[in-house]
Amino acid sequence: MNGGNRVTKGTRATLDAEVRDRLRHTAVATISAELRRRGYPDMSIDGVHSRLPGSKLVGPARTLRFVAYRPDLSHEYGSGYHAQKQAFDDLRAGDVLVIEARRDPSTGTFGDVLALRAKVLGAAGIVSDGGVRDSAAVAGIGLPTFTQSVHPAVLGRRHVPWETDTTITCGGVAVQPGDIVVGDDDGVVVIPAHLVEEVADAAADQEKQDAWVAQRIAEGNPVEGLFPPTGRWKEEFDRWRESH
Repeated sequence: MNGGNRVTKGTRATLDAEVRDRLRHTAVATISAELRRRGYPDMSIDGVHSRLPGSKLVGPARTLRFVAYRPDLSHEYGSGYHAQKQAFDDLRAGDVLVIEARRDPSTGTFGDVLALRAKVLGAAGIVSDGGVRDSAAVAGIGLPTFTQSVHPAVLGRRHVPWETDTTITCGGVAVQPGDIVVGDDDGVVVIPAHLVEEVADAAADQEKQDAWVAQRIAEGNPVEGLFPPTGRWKEEFDRWRESH
């Protein structure tokens, strides 16, 4: 069966600096709305929360997948220099490591040592639909981190490290290496790689409109016809946009 626009294992994606900057200054909620307008309504990684409130995460995805714990598989694949350690060692500046943990909150999927490794390598952040252990120490490292839970247990309680840089499902969202991941206090969204520039431009324009509308609301105007702008309000906004 043809997998469509499948990413070749080992391919390293990059993100244009200007596009990254636009996304960094754009709310995840706005990006989510633009994805929905383009037929992608389910690109929010459900259940994950920022462990470093106020931080922003933007970067191309690298992926790591765990399978459910089984003693024989854990013995063969869960010890030594396994896929989890390889994934962290292989990160590069700007990468976001996205971890599929089957939405299981009952164990950690990484801790402070691996988070520090990601930080030292210049990674942009980590997203896991499982748990994080050593949560206070991880927060202290200062790396944007989004997980479903905090939990003291080690990886082997529920998971076996299985593979890296393949298409995964994290929090209900299919994520391919090279997709662009954006996170803030509202959560995390995934932008398919082929849509990133289009979505970044549209979302930045929408942010300008939203800011203009907010100013008009603060002046005491009602939302009717203003949110979104129609009629005379749209004419006023268009004139403002042309002059700014």
